[in-house]
Amino acid sequence: MDSLQGESNLEVENGDAPVGGAGAGSTKRKELHGTTVIRALSGSWMDTAQGVMFHACKIDFTCDVANDFYPGFVLLTECKLDNDVANTKVELYLLDKMVNSAVKPCGEVQLSPDQIRRAMRFHELLFNGLFGKLFKGSKASGTPREFLLQRETDCSVLWNPSYMYLILPLESQNSLEDLLSINWRAIDSCVAVIEFMKDNCWLSAELSERKNEMVVGGLSPTEGSSNAMDTIHLANSSLPVGELKDTVVMAIHTGRIYYVIESLANTSAESPFVGNADGKPVKYSSFSDYFNKKYGIVLNYPGQPLFLLKQTHNPFNLLIDNESSASRRKMLSNGKEIATEKPQNHVHMPPELLVRVDIPLSVLRAFYLIPSLMQRLESMMLACQLREDIRFNLSGSGIPSSLILEALTTLRCCEDFSSERLELLGDSVLKYAVSCHLFLKYPEQHEGELSRERQRAVCNATLHGLGTSCRLQEYIRDTAFEPRRWVAPGQLSVHPVPCSHGIDTTEVPLDSRYHTIDENIIVGKSCDNGHRWLVSKSIADCVEALIGAYYIGGGLVAALHIMKWLGIEAELEPSYVDKTIQLASDRSYSEKANEIVSLESKLGYEFSTKGLLLEAITYAAEQEAGLGYCYERLEFLGDAVLDFLLTWYLYENHTDIDPGELTDLRSASVNNENFAQISVRRNLYPYLQNCSTCLLNQITEYVQLVMDAEDVKTLLGRQFPKELGDLFESIAGAILIDTKLDVKEVWRIFEPLLSPIVTPGNLELPPFRELIELCDCLGYFFKECCVNEGGVVLAELKLQLKDVLLIGEGIGRTGKGAKGQAALHLLKDLESRGISYVWCVSRRRKRDLHDDVSSLHDSIVPASHKKQKACLLLPGSVGGPGVGTPVIAAINTQKGGPRTSLYDLCKRLQWPMPSFETTEHKLKSPIEFGEGSNRKQGFNSYASKISLHIPDFGVVQAMGDQRADKKSSQDSATLCLLYKLEELGKLQAIMAIHFDLQDFILHARVLKLYRQALRTARRAPPHTRVELQHTIRQEMENNRDCKDKQKVRFLISEGLERVKRLDEMLDMQGS
Repeated sequence: MDSLQGESNLEVENGDAPVGGAGAGSTKRKELHGTTVIRALSGSWMDTAQGVMFHACKIDFTCDVANDFYPGFVLLTECKLDNDVANTKVELYLLDKMVNSAVKPCGEVQLSPDQIRRAMRFHELLFNGLFGKLFKGSKASGTPREFLLQRETDCSVLWNPSYMYLILPLESQNSLEDLLSINWRAIDSCVAVIEFMKDNCWLSAELSERKNEMVVGGLSPTEGSSNAMDTIHLANSSLPVGELKDTVVMAIHTGRIYYVIESLANTSAESPFVGNADGKPVKYSSFSDYFNKKYGIVLNYPGQPLFLLKQTHNPFNLLIDNESSASRRKMLSNGKEIATEKPQNHVHMPPELLVRVDIPLSVLRAFYLIPSLMQRLESMMLACQLREDIRFNLSGSGIPSSLILEALTTLRCCEDFSSERLELLGDSVLKYAVSCHLFLKYPEQHEGELSRERQRAVCNATLHGLGTSCRLQEYIRDTAFEPRRWVAPGQLSVHPVPCSHGIDTTEVPLDSRYHTIDENIIVGKSCDNGHRWLVSKSIADCVEALIGAYYIGGGLVAALHIMKWLGIEAELEPSYVDKTIQLASDRSYSEKANEIVSLESKLGYEFSTKGLLLEAITYAAEQEAGLGYCYERLEFLGDAVLDFLLTWYLYENHTDIDPGELTDLRSASVNNENFAQISVRRNLYPYLQNCSTCLLNQITEYVQLVMDAEDVKTLLGRQFPKELGDLFESIAGAILIDTKLDVKEVWRIFEPLLSPIVTPGNLELPPFRELIELCDCLGYFFKECCVNEGGVVLAELKLQLKDVLLIGEGIGRTGKGAKGQAALHLLKDLESRGISYVWCVSRRRKRDLHDDVSSLHDSIVPASHKKQKACLLLPGSVGGPGVGTPVIAAINTQKGGPRTSLYDLCKRLQWPMPSFETTEHKLKSPIEFGEGSNRKQGFNSYASKISLHIPDFGVVQAMGDQRADKKSSQDSATLCLLYKLEELGKLQAIMAIHFDLQDFILHARVLKLYRQALRTARRAPPHTRVELQHTIRQEMENNRDCKDKQKVRFLISEGLERVKRLDEMLDMQGS
């Protein structure tokens, strides 16, 4: 006979012990993992002396704005791409329009070695010029400034054999006969620009003397001035004035790419130099003076009119359709005009410092679509690669790569899809398959043993171990696309993140050295070697999501296949089903024949093996009396099949709700209390056999309670006989076995019994959960207290409103039940005051995302982990007995820090959350905000007013300074409010911003001594304690004398004096 004893010791921790109590698969533990290489993009053709046959995919763009044209490209790879990748459509969302991109395979393309070399130079010039830098080195770094593409031997470092492809422009034509007409003219123009720049780029003022002696463009100044009104001289050519508009050019002294808007009449290099818009004095008298003093350039044609240029910009993430862009597109489609948010940043430049790049402007514009498109294609390539490793193919069709990609994508990616819905489904499929496997394989094991083994098999620790053994962690996408860090083949990253983990390979060993519980670790951000920190649970979640994806794509057969690939024991042997049915058929049911026939009539299903239904309705006590069977094993199986069927139903029928709401629907549908109510409503409870008198009394009371209930909400949190829910589940398990695991037949029978199935419109949350959601929506906090007295739990919940303190009390056999009763009383009290969950949700949905009033905890930005300024406040307990004025702990003055500190303060004191009113001011010229590394320019400024209602005191308001963004202005207002609370005596604080290491160390010592003094004061005699506390208050009053608390500095001499006084106090107490 099979036994569970040998299986329960399976290692799930990969041999390592939990770190700080955080085991594998937990949210607390972070793990360092690598990223896998995309095999489809590997190439060995860089140094080939022969031609190469590439697999080609054509990329077409179609804009939703009429007459807005984006030319196509061709993607060339050495490996043939998967059909899913080669036939992809991706929507790209620009600010006020949408571009549909379509990829389709176009056979093979042969390129000669010379063509490959020219295509590589094209990549190097444009991708570095648009998204990187074409010059390396600088005076500040101590390395000579040099043109990036000066030597071809140096260009080899820009190409990685594991990441090799070419994206080349196509001719702008609609000929069906010549679908892949590569625009070699544009490519050769880029090659020519590189050759020109090798000899004519301006590197520094010191090296420019030789340049000044050369004649720009091969013409003398006299030749160039004869027809200056009609011809403009660029660095490498001359053009008629009429052909200049939209010409793509590159500055020979910076390598930046622009396009020409117009030639400005009545201007020249001798025109007054245009300074910054911040009003600072201009150091240069003219443009000629500027270029001469800054770059050492002496212009040959200072009389030529200046060009007005549009500068190229950084790439954006076009995969996300944010609401502001969608709103703009809707307004434009309705014919409404949209005011320009800020003026265009244009550049004035002498023409002779520009080299012409003979490519259409439309090609340049289309280049900005490439990073986002390739990001999506590369993600799909990884999904296809994983699918290939799993190797499931049913009837010639595999699992769609889009489903696998969804399973690999976490919420941190900020995409319009994530793995959460699939994870929910996969969890139920896994639970069902493992439950069936255990039930059938171990017919002699009781329900408790089966449940324990199932829990071990599906727990996060087990799934984490199985996932890492299959290297799933290398496929997980766990961070939003960062366009500035994206690089194409041939491009040098301008935002490098050197590896600091001490690992030379891309793969990270599964070792406890690379585990941590440090909350300051940044999750998802990868270094240049592809190493990134992942939350351990995300690997277990990915396992469940992949199971869900395979179930959707290929049914239970596909789901069982990936479980086997992962190493999960979940085989469903038909022979085991036959044995189970045979065992049940030997049971005599003649004494219960009438009950069985009647129950079959209610169910609408006639059992082939009556012994299964007899087992399903037999109470557990009879097994102890020697009967040999009861409903518990079938209840174990029925619980899993009902969970699976209801989750699948909800997943299919509610595709437009977020994963959190889907989880709530599942929780409301799949629970013993709901099944107990169904047993009463469908009149199944009388068929429960051989109940004890005590249980019968409980059932009778509960039946009456259900019959008298006005609605389901009045039953929530009430005590109920668990056996009624077990009965319902065991009947489902019996039918599953009788139908030989035909889940469709089980659903046909149980769907009418389960109806009406909960929907988002009639979802009733448990009272305690509803109270949490309601308080979160309103910005209130409640405190809970539970006491266990003689097996009965007493719960008390205190909720502080603006004008009154509400108290709810509850009693139950468990803490959950008692808190539910207490929460129900609070909810009724709130409803009598016009506050309800439905009202709150309705108000929240109507609130516009750009409303000026926002709650404090909304969009709090995580603290930066760089060296930062800090505003230190005296730590201590808040609101405890004997403490008249709360003491707030350290504030991080980086973005989000002040709001977080005030949020924590409100939570501890049960103050309602504050509200903000933010006013936006639009400016015609940019202004500067912040200081040092936080300094930035903006055309918009924001100022916020904060209002905080303190119970039994009133409203405290504060106005913050102007800031460059809305959240920073709210931080400023919050900081001002904290200072005001201190002045009002509502908050004790010692403010300091430390400026140097010595000051920081000294201040830390002062704070340490303050804490020692406070601890000593608590143990001292009353008269000494008063003296000590008076001294501490005096120290705080001294600090309060500073007028500008945001600029408080701990002077060394003053700090030393405070340390001395505190030392004396401590010595006095010690003696």
